[in-house]
Amino acid sequence: MRFTKMHGCGNDFVVIDAINQTLPEDMEAFCRHLGDRHFGVGCDQILIVAASECADFQMLIFNCDGSKVEMCGNGIRCLARYVVDKGLTDKTKLDVETLAGIIRPEIVGDLVCVDMGEPGFRTPDWAWNDEQVVAKPYAVGARTLAVTLVSMGNPHCVSFHDKLDDELVLGIGPQIENDGLCFPNRINVEFIHRLSATELDMRVWERGAGETLACGTGASASCVAAVLNGLTERKVTVHLTGGDLELEWREADNHVYMTGPAATVFEGTLAE
Repeated sequence: MRFTKMHGCGNDFVVIDAINQTLPEDMEAFCRHLGDRHFGVGCDQILIVAASECADFQMLIFNCDGSKVEMCGNGIRCLARYVVDKGLTDKTKLDVETLAGIIRPEIVGDLVCVDMGEPGFRTPDWAWNDEQVVAKPYAVGARTLAVTLVSMGNPHCVSFHDKLDDELVLGIGPQIENDGLCFPNRINVEFIHRLSATELDMRVWERGAGETLACGTGASASCVAAVLNGLTERKVTVHLTGGDLELEWREADNHVYMTGPAATVFEGTLAE
């Protein structure tokens, strides 16, 4: 089976064409093996490019632990670049079916701009789904964080800090992700340091993948959370460990727009 290794700001993917190839029956086990950085190819997520009855393509996303993901911002930029580079389409503006709905990436020169849709604030992904959660005190371990919850088709817990360190990200991140009482489907966790009204530093603990170098939906959620907390303007640069993303939460249509790179690393063939 042929594959392509890609990344968006260091958030890395194995991309597989399922239009012209047949996938294995046990996708969970397949993705766990493929995502292993010692015994497989290694990646944060596996992206499956499939045919769609309602869009140009369908994107299926699996974490390296085999679990399914609703949406991935860096991933959809890579998928858009992949289908154009592989000649699967001659369009530069696409409709892509995901578990979070139709997402619309557009190739703009060397970058990809994605209409991420409207943020959500009341979902069954968290216990407080009857209210909009902004700067809510949340006890985790010996600490209490002020958290803001945002859905970008997948759930995000965002908190703001004076500094970002391993104790916070690696220690607190997995505890929040796996808090089954508050987050029954687990949750992505973003730790943010505000630099200015137009710039944020971000580290992310991703559900099912651990700390990754970037997260597009997380950067989108963090932009929204920063605006809701009165910390930034609606257009910001988010500095991630693996690079920068440009985000804008537009008042005109309430959609979040993300612009960033998508790069091919190498191609290969999986052993039988």
